[in-house]
Amino acid sequence: MATAVDKTSKEHWQEIIPHREDVFLGDFEIFKDHLVLEERKRGLNQLRVMSWGGNGEHYLEFDEPAYRVNVGTNLEFDTTTLRFEYTSMKTPLSIYDYDMVTRAKTLLKREEVLGGFDTDKYVTERLYAPALDGTEIPLSIVYRKGTQRDGQNPLLLYGYGAYGLSIDPAFASPRLSLIDRGFVYAIAHIRGGQELGRQWYEDGKLLNKKNTFTDFIACAEYLIREGFTKPGQLFAMGRSAGGLLMGAVTNMRPDLFKGVVAEVPFVDVITTMLDPSIPLTTGEYDEWGTPIRKSTTTTCCLIRPTITLRPRATQTC
Repeated sequence: MATAVDKTSKEHWQEIIPHREDVFLGDFEIFKDHLVLEERKRGLNQLRVMSWGGNGEHYLEFDEPAYRVNVGTNLEFDTTTLRFEYTSMKTPLSIYDYDMVTRAKTLLKREEVLGGFDTDKYVTERLYAPALDGTEIPLSIVYRKGTQRDGQNPLLLYGYGAYGLSIDPAFASPRLSLIDRGFVYAIAHIRGGQELGRQWYEDGKLLNKKNTFTDFIACAEYLIREGFTKPGQLFAMGRSAGGLLMGAVTNMRPDLFKGVVAEVPFVDVITTMLDPSIPLTTGEYDEWGTPIRKSTTTTCCLIRPTITLRPRATQTC
C-alpha cells in the first residue's frame, strides 16, 4: 500500500501490489524511479522491477532451473542500478549490478572455490514429485555432468520442513566432495517450510505435520522411479527439526534408505512440549501444539477440543 506521509489512515491507502494466491512476497526495495520486489513463485525467488512511471515492468531472467536470488545491499535512492545476490547448487555466491533501464547485468564478485572447481562440470535440475494428495513437491538436484540415470547412483536427499523456513538451492562447497565421487545431491522442498508461500507452512505443521514426512517419502520414491538411485544407494539427511523428519521417515519407510544422517534430532517432541521450563517450549506451541492438561477447565485439543487453553488452542495438537 502507499499513502501520503500526512494522511496515514486506511481510507487514504492505495493498493500497489495486489494479493496473489500463487505468489509470496518476501522483500522489496524502493528507488526514485523504480520499485523492486522479491517474490517467490513455485518455490523459486524472482526479482520483479516496476517503474513508478508505469512502463518497463519486467522480471530478471536466469539460465539455471534452480537457484536462489535476493536483493542485495542498495544504499543509493537516486539510481537505476540494483545490486543483487545470486547462487545455485553449482554456482557460487555471486554479486551483480543490474541496470534497471538497459537490463544489463554486471558481475562484480564471485565466491572463490579452490581445487580446480569448474561450474560447467555440474548439472542442476528442478523437478516436481507427486505427493500422496497430488500436491507437487519441488526437488532441487545437482550432479556431475555425465551421470547416468540407470538407478545405480548413490544419492543424498536432504530435507527440513519446519518453522516456515525455506531451504533454497544455494551453493555449498562441501557437497563437491560427494558429487565428485558420483553422488547425486537433492533437496526436497517439503511442506512445513515456506517455499511455496504461507499455506505451504500451514499444510506442514500441527495436525498437518504428517504431510512433511509423506512428502519426503514421495520425493525419495520419485527419485527412484526416475532412475537417479535405488533403495540400496539412497541416503537421507536432516538436522534439528529435520532430524525429527529423519526419525519419522526411518520408522515409516525403513526399506527406502540405505543410511540416514540425523543430526541433533528433535525426536522427543511430546516430552519436550510437556515441560514449559525448557526455554523454547512455550514459544513453539504454535508449531507442535501442547499436550499439557492443567485442569478440567483448561485443556488442550488432545483431550477436549471445545475447551481452549489459549487462543487458537483448538487448532493445535
